[in-house]
Amino acid sequence: MKWGLSILLSFSVLSGIAQAGSEIILFDLRVSVHKISISNPRNITRHKGYDNQPFFHTDLPLVYYTSFNDSSRAEIKSYHFINAETKFLTQTHEREYSPTLTPDHQYISCIIQRDNGAQDLGKYPVEGGSPVVIVSNLTVGYHAWADNSHVALFVLGKDNLPNTLHFLQLPTRHDTIVAENIGRSLHRVPHETEISFVQKTSDLNWIIKKFNTSSKRITELTKTLPGREDLCWTPDGKIVMSDGTKLFWINPAKDNRWGEVEVKSGQEFLKGITRLAINASGDKLAVVVTE
Repeated sequence: MKWGLSILLSFSVLSGIAQAGSEIILFDLRVSVHKISISNPRNITRHKGYDNQPFFHTDLPLVYYTSFNDSSRAEIKSYHFINAETKFLTQTHEREYSPTLTPDHQYISCIIQRDNGAQDLGKYPVEGGSPVVIVSNLTVGYHAWADNSHVALFVLGKDNLPNTLHFLQLPTRHDTIVAENIGRSLHRVPHETEISFVQKTSDLNWIIKKFNTSSKRITELTKTLPGREDLCWTPDGKIVMSDGTKLFWINPAKDNRWGEVEVKSGQEFLKGITRLAINASGDKLAVVVTE
């Protein structure tokens, strides 16, 4: 597959093109040294259409996610998984994607797609309100915060150029291109200053790497599951991925092969798995599945 076509497919979700319906299933998660298991599934969206890109609040029992409204415009919602309450964070003319809690916990940062095709990085107050634009000179697809002043960006390549990983220092606006041909899954590695990303190649032997935001060094962690780019981290440093119907895990510091996650209940929900998210305490897993 040529990179130009790959870019188009990767960003169909941000273009407003009709998307397959998806739901978010919330599982109880149990992580031990040699085993990961899930149980007690709950469909937390129950909404016809696109519900995707879950992100957990660090301290509160909230999952933020992107949801298409009746006009196929993306809004950000939150789900409180103690009292089962769903709320809108945004109800705007724009389209908002990839909700992410900022390190100061005051905002939800997101990609703001505008009708002129621009894709800015902005942030909305967690209690609601008008957005603050952070980056407007790049076509941003995804992002991950290193700290309050530094952010990693997936930037869409133009004119058949590859997608690139940028590291932006907000106080000085100094922008460094770190890597090319990357996947959409960007994460701060738990308890570290590194940002993990997936390095894609022309075959399906993709590599999970991490970028040290202090030394600026890139190191390889492990291979992805073949042709898969969505992943998440447990608080103790394990990576969870899916092949579409099953879940797998690996400790990249110790293991050289993926182990299967035990599904104690909810196997019937696991179809067309894409994005994944784990909360800070490591006892909840959000899984995006086909509707």
